[in-house]
Amino acid sequence: MNPVTSAPAAASPAGEHPRTYLVRTLGCQMNVHDSERLAGMLTAAGYVPVAEAPWAAERAAASGDDVAEGADVVVINTCSVRENAATRLFGNLGQLASVKRTRPGMQIAVGGCLAQQMRDGIVAKAPWVDVVLGTHNLDVLPVLLERARHNAQAQVEIEESLKVFPSTLPTRRESAYAAWVSISVGCNNTCTFCIVPHLRGKERDRRPGEVLAEVEAVVGQGAIEVTLLGQNVNSYGVGFGERGAFAQLLRAAGAVEGLERLRFTSPHPAAFTDDVIEAMAATPTVMPQLHMPLQSGSDRVLRAMRRSYRSAKFLGILDRVRAAIPDAAISTDIIVGFPGETEEDFAATLEVVEASRFASAFTFQYSPRPGTPAADLEDQVPPEVVADRYRRLVALQERISLSENVRQEGRTVEVLIADGEGRKDGATARVTGRAADNRLVHVALPPGLAGADVPRPGDMVTARVTHGAPHHLVADSALDGGPFAVRRTRAGDAWARRVAGGEHAGVAHAGADAGRVGLGMPSLRRPA
Repeated sequence: MNPVTSAPAAASPAGEHPRTYLVRTLGCQMNVHDSERLAGMLTAAGYVPVAEAPWAAERAAASGDDVAEGADVVVINTCSVRENAATRLFGNLGQLASVKRTRPGMQIAVGGCLAQQMRDGIVAKAPWVDVVLGTHNLDVLPVLLERARHNAQAQVEIEESLKVFPSTLPTRRESAYAAWVSISVGCNNTCTFCIVPHLRGKERDRRPGEVLAEVEAVVGQGAIEVTLLGQNVNSYGVGFGERGAFAQLLRAAGAVEGLERLRFTSPHPAAFTDDVIEAMAATPTVMPQLHMPLQSGSDRVLRAMRRSYRSAKFLGILDRVRAAIPDAAISTDIIVGFPGETEEDFAATLEVVEASRFASAFTFQYSPRPGTPAADLEDQVPPEVVADRYRRLVALQERISLSENVRQEGRTVEVLIADGEGRKDGATARVTGRAADNRLVHVALPPGLAGADVPRPGDMVTARVTHGAPHHLVADSALDGGPFAVRRTRAGDAWARRVAGGEHAGVAHAGADAGRVGLGMPSLRRPA
């Protein structure tokens, strides 16, 4: 039985509106994609996104509810990688508790990695939570919500292994013009600092035909950018015994008609092979961008982390990528203060960062994650030492990022305009999006540009970079008569249809047939 259709629809008494939902994501790209699945299942079960429910906005305004936004169901999809993950979750839950006291029938659900880890401990600390579900059973959310309403009791359901592959579930994609496509779930690595394999399970790969079918489907719905998503994408193919499968997948996905930009995240340096670099360089739709996690520049620390590569190999990968793709922008992850890290180890990290010339870096202060081997290691670094090293690392990377972005000045770039990335766009009369190398670009509009000619999210804008800052570029060439052009795209058309209400936001139903994924056509779900 389909677990979605086995749950009663989110029906309301005659004359009342259907129940609304809000999904709040805390965490990585995998969590964002899981949230799209959670939203898809709720929509398929008859719930309405709170952003599309004017009656919910009126209710929120009347009650001063700026936390739940008037939603009947709030789902928090959690992360457990960062130290403050639990603090963020219970901070959110504390805010929602006061809303729930004034709104009979409101429900709160918690999912994701922290839910998988804490289980019924979440309800013990926050008894106003109605549903807790883990990373392996996203499909049960509608059923658990209905069961909690019927029984007037919290429902906690955690599976130890994956029961339903997430890609077979309904999906409500956040974007009309860009899409995540999962190629695998789980991870086979044993990094001592990481809780992900314990919470997500062993790696399971989708068949290439299934992945390509989903890429074709989302492109058919209007997306022109796709990001292939996995915990370790370049180990793809191990599950079905085909070496080189990821490079082959890049070439095949990049050839899908209508796709303009293909990205992927995240690879592992130990398994990153030259055939992937060759595929990136030879496939025009694969963007000149790579996220390559370093974690530490010290070989001694890398051994303690169980990262099966060394700094020389890491730098060699970057050299070969840049030789094949000279304009590639490379980003990374770095952990400061791993147990036993000495000042000499940290200096080695700074040396590798200096040599790598990363366009950007996600930097983290190490914190013990319960259940990981590193949490039990001796020689935990004092917090004040970790904080000082973190400050020094950030200062170095800021200097490098600024230098690398200043080098972009004078370049003409094509920017895929995004929805919501430029928070100051209204005040600056700019639009914002990502260049091919994934740098964030704020683009000025020509004076007097007619409203009908303003680029939409999903459209492409060509402009010249006039200023580089540590975290973004500015392309104000239109202000002095320099290069500026708008290319209207079918992705922009898809965004416009969504805003106008002429098409649902991409709720797709993925079939489980071997070798393919069949996605249903978008449909409009109107308020009752």
